[in-house]
Amino acid sequence: MANDKVLLSSFDTQVGGNHYKDMPIQPWDVMETVLTEQEFIGFLKGNMIKYAMRAGHKGDAKQDLEKALWYLQRRINKMKEEEHG
Repeated sequence: MANDKVLLSSFDTQVGGNHYKDMPIQPWDVMETVLTEQEFIGFLKGNMIKYAMRAGHKGDAKQDLEKALWYLQRRINKMKEEEHG
């Protein structure tokens, strides 16, 4: 799909530094393991909303929007995994 070129894998990028990518076990992996599928989806949705709504109100608005997009990309990737899974 043409949109696949626009949406990078959420695991290929980290907004705001490498603090998670440098960890031996990422908190992301722990959450995805211990949360139910619905809890994990709720986590993704909540963070999309949080970062989109706070853009321009705290710190760098562009960075907050990039974080919201990161969570949106991860949700799309999760849906693709479910389709092929």
